[in-house]
Amino acid sequence: MTTTLLSSATREVRIGFDEPFVIIGERINPTGRKVLAREMKAGDFSRVEADAIAQVKAGAQMLDVNAGIPLADEPAILAQAIKLVQSVTDVPLSIDSSIVEALEAGLAVYQGKPLVNSVTGEDEVLERVLPLVAKYGAAVVAISNDETGISEDPNERFIVAKKIVERAADYGISHEDVIVDPLVMPIGAVNSAGKQVMELVYRLRNELHVNTTCGASNISFGLPNRNGVNGAFLAMAIAAGMTSAITSPLHEEVVQAVRGADVMMGHDPDCAKWIRAYREPLAEVTDTGRRRRRRRA
Repeated sequence: MTTTLLSSATREVRIGFDEPFVIIGERINPTGRKVLAREMKAGDFSRVEADAIAQVKAGAQMLDVNAGIPLADEPAILAQAIKLVQSVTDVPLSIDSSIVEALEAGLAVYQGKPLVNSVTGEDEVLERVLPLVAKYGAAVVAISNDETGISEDPNERFIVAKKIVERAADYGISHEDVIVDPLVMPIGAVNSAGKQVMELVYRLRNELHVNTTCGASNISFGLPNRNGVNGAFLAMAIAAGMTSAITSPLHEEVVQAVRGADVMMGHDPDCAKWIRAYREPLAEVTDTGRRRRRRRA
């Protein structure tokens, strides 16, 4: 079975077909967060630190770190953010940028084996990003679109994914170190978006034997009660074979859906993690004879 091993300086995370689902925290991203973008550009990383700590506490096994700020020195900011996050938490990171120079700056300071987010199917991008992934011994997210854009045909997206996996092999990058993003479209705009992803994830697992990830919150864009839709989507995607997702662990509906899916897929032996998270607190008798509830750890 395919297993992608990622690490920080002191901790390993395994993404795989027989492993519990991995939540990659999405919050350290200035896109759409004007205050965070302004702070990071000014060298204030206090919110980055708080977001890192909160996401890990809420259940994220990895964190995505993005510094895409217009008119800013993205390579320098991304490297600084990665060093800070690695100083306050021990989870592995996804280094997220569309700028190759920023990816290299992040890889140069990273301690451990990171996930590079991302590479697409354009030949020029492949030729620039894959040598970098090979040089630093990283794993990479493969986005299943190319020069023609994002196809609504899952077969076309599969062809692009296959191309990236094969090209990665040319650089000595194992299929185990390629995690494919099948591209999640907003279901409010593309009514078949959910079915497209499920079909594609199943093929990626069974034909290319690769792990998968996605930006899970894209599915609910524009809809009310987004976390309810996100949770339902993730549970179904896990059943189809998805092994990780970039999403927010700060929403209980999402985390509960993932934990429940792990139980159903047999990835939580004896339901131990579920019980630990949701068991009722034990009652104890106080010195006055009254019963009170212990707080859960």
